[in-house]
Amino acid sequence: MNPVKIITDSTADIPIELREQYGITFVPLYVTIGGQTYKDQVEIDTATLYQIVEETNELPKTAAPSVQDMINSFTPWIDKGYDILFFGISSKLSATIQSATLAAQEFDEGRVRVIDSENLSMGIGLLAIKAAQWVSQGLSTEEIYQKIEALKPKVRTSFVIDTLKYLHMGGRCSSIELIAGTVLKIRPQILVKDGSLVVLDKHRGKKEKVLNAFYKKYVSDNGKIDTDSIVIAHSADIDSAEFLRNKASNDFDSKNIYLAEAGTVISSHCGPGTVGIIYIEKDE
Repeated sequence: MNPVKIITDSTADIPIELREQYGITFVPLYVTIGGQTYKDQVEIDTATLYQIVEETNELPKTAAPSVQDMINSFTPWIDKGYDILFFGISSKLSATIQSATLAAQEFDEGRVRVIDSENLSMGIGLLAIKAAQWVSQGLSTEEIYQKIEALKPKVRTSFVIDTLKYLHMGGRCSSIELIAGTVLKIRPQILVKDGSLVVLDKHRGKKEKVLNAFYKKYVSDNGKIDTDSIVIAHSADIDSAEFLRNKASNDFDSKNIYLAEAGTVISSHCGPGTVGIIYIEKDE
């Protein structure tokens, strides 16, 4: 049986210490702004991205890795005798899975298995970490693949958007909605469902009030959370992330609560101040 290598795309947003712990590498997506194209989390970070947005009043454009990018990332591990499990952002949100699938066809059958996470950010990351744990237990590529496919529907990813500016600049809300949302301090709560993004709720008021309501509805009222790993994700808003982590630490084992900052691709679509919670639900 060949050893197994776990690879994700950069939108998995796995903190570097967890990547190093589990030996997970990534293939970067691309962000274009100000006439320049950058590799996500390699050539540009989130703080720099937002600085350029403010300077140019231009919304970043994002793009999936090419098929050749995928081949270049897979080849060294295949040459070393590894089989690969690749985890990518939902195919309903990006062409990344398509590129990986085409690249996988360039290798012998079964050497590269492509997993459509049907998720984003650490919704991908939690799956990849679970897979890496199973690798360390000696499970085969096929065994891990089947376990991940069964686990995918149990991953819960939801986040609250702080500003409608990025949705407006990207054509996802009208000027009227932008003005109304700003005046009324409306912060939409987005849920990843079946690989797509849906508005679960529209919170209103000060940030702390919104975060409390978000936490209560999404965490406190859910008795099915697998406390093995809970992630608080954010985009340039460490204070809100720490606020939610402190609340979660009072309810769960704090050593299993992780902070993750969204990279430039995810941040290009959600904007600064976004904060989310990601976990896996237990079996009924």
